[in-house]
Amino acid sequence: MSLCVSVISHRHGPQVLRLLQGLAQLQGFAPQRVLVTLNVPEAALAQSLRQSSWPFALELIENPKPLGFGANHNRAFALDAQRGASAFFAVLNPDVSWHQANPFEPLRQALQADRQAGLAYPVQTDAQGRLQDFERLIPTPARLLRRYWPGSRRHEVGAGVPPEWVNAAFLLMPRAAFAAIGGFDEGYHMYCEDVDLCLRLRQAGWRMARANGAVIVHEASRASHRSARHLAWHLSSLGRLWFRMVFKAAHAAKGKK
Repeated sequence: MSLCVSVISHRHGPQVLRLLQGLAQLQGFAPQRVLVTLNVPEAALAQSLRQSSWPFALELIENPKPLGFGANHNRAFALDAQRGASAFFAVLNPDVSWHQANPFEPLRQALQADRQAGLAYPVQTDAQGRLQDFERLIPTPARLLRRYWPGSRRHEVGAGVPPEWVNAAFLLMPRAAFAAIGGFDEGYHMYCEDVDLCLRLRQAGWRMARANGAVIVHEASRASHRSARHLAWHLSSLGRLWFRMVFKAAHAAKGKK
């Protein structure tokens, strides 16, 4: 079955090169097409990618002006449809890597084991092997306050508590599921588009599948903790999420349990 991988670079040249080199070494279930979106001009990266030989079809999308996270991946998905419509569509951050076996194989197996699974995700660790908080609960104002309160527990999901959404650092989705919900909501420039995607998938009857056999390293930058612009985007996205019907429906459903 065919696989297309979408990656966005916003001055992430070295990380993108490392990621593509990792993809090129995969055996078994591996991408046949990789679409790299240059969200800002990166002449050196573009030249390096074009001059290198890859075991997959590589195509660059060079934006005349920067677009949001969801808009870029949606355009990559549409371009893949024009090139042959891969059976699986993967969204990868430039700052992910893996030290063990091919992570795509257990992700595909997780999707094939549950035909209602519309999204599969790996276990995420940091560079020191510590488990990341990649599985989350709906970010209500009260939960966010508790989450960032000094001394609070960062990991929201534990034994017996299923996640309500997962971050979009590394996702594998059947084409049919991503297309059925219309991809990412482009109204989010950055942040919360993964929350929204997961909530809409689940409300449409799809499930999320964790593949414990897939382990990746995610060098999460948490830019909103350091940049005023990113913080503003984060707050704006939270406001959009909280006033969206998908959030209200999910929050109301949880309150009835």
